[in-house]
Amino acid sequence: MELEFNNRNTKVKQLADHIQRSVSMNELMPGDKLPSINTLSQKYHISRDTVFKAFNELRARGVIESIHGKNYYVSHRLKNVLLLLDEYTPFKDVLYNALVSRLPSNYKIDLWFHQYNEQLFNTIVRESYGMYNSYLIMNYSNEVLAGSVSRIDPKRLLLLDFGNFDKQGLSYVCQDFDQGFYDALDQTRVDFGKYRKIIFLFNKGHKHPQSSKEHFVRFCRENGLAFEIIDVFPPGKPVEENALYIIIKQTDVVEVIKRSKVDRLTVGRQFGIIGYNDNPFYEVIENGISAISIDWEEMGNLAADFVLTGKPISCYLPTKIIRRGSF
Repeated sequence: MELEFNNRNTKVKQLADHIQRSVSMNELMPGDKLPSINTLSQKYHISRDTVFKAFNELRARGVIESIHGKNYYVSHRLKNVLLLLDEYTPFKDVLYNALVSRLPSNYKIDLWFHQYNEQLFNTIVRESYGMYNSYLIMNYSNEVLAGSVSRIDPKRLLLLDFGNFDKQGLSYVCQDFDQGFYDALDQTRVDFGKYRKIIFLFNKGHKHPQSSKEHFVRFCRENGLAFEIIDVFPPGKPVEENALYIIIKQTDVVEVIKRSKVDRLTVGRQFGIIGYNDNPFYEVIENGISAISIDWEEMGNLAADFVLTGKPISCYLPTKIIRRGSF
């Protein structure tokens, strides 16, 4: 691989990234001896100190090892994994911890969050080309796969979570926000009839796929349920008695519970709550908050299997309602 320096990063980082790519692309194999500091200094017209710092960076990453600080070799042990998630939430911790616990210590995970920012997503992906043995990526959109992903070797790529787009030839472990959501509601439709109204609290600016609203409406109409979709829970608005709230954002779950205390209503008795995507803290607040969710630990386990074996996988995890005291 050729190296042409640019102004986007330091020469130290660019050289270190270049060597790491050569290792990931098997151009340099475990146990191979790297060219000397003098050789690389002359080849790339850079100072010996720049090469030395790049080698130190690679040692810190675990990519190379040194003997007596003179001869440098490609490490026999390290495997690099890119884990690119959308944003931090407690259930992403569940995924991450499951992944880490399944991988041996010689697997190094670089965790990034793109915050649904297309430009940031593409920058992270493009700067990662050839750097990793495995790429575990949550796309920034549920409807369109980012074009930057197409340059990643599909044998090394696993798509997570979002996936309502053409995934032919790609491995994925996704959730179905549409029919899967409908099916989860349908499995407990008898209990929904106990409530006067079903309220779907779903901020229109949230990155959760808006198409879920269509399947919620279809479910309610097919089962003769009164329903309402609201964008925000206004300050001062009382909690509706004998209503069931299905809530996307965790912060909205907190707001509804806080307001219910002002109104002296008890969740699970005078009204119900189902949060979207299970969280560890849902088990312990109030008498337990019910959740509609996939199994995030299972997603982490399947991602680990992909990293360890490289076997292709095409899987939609089932969406289920986890029953606790709030429903």
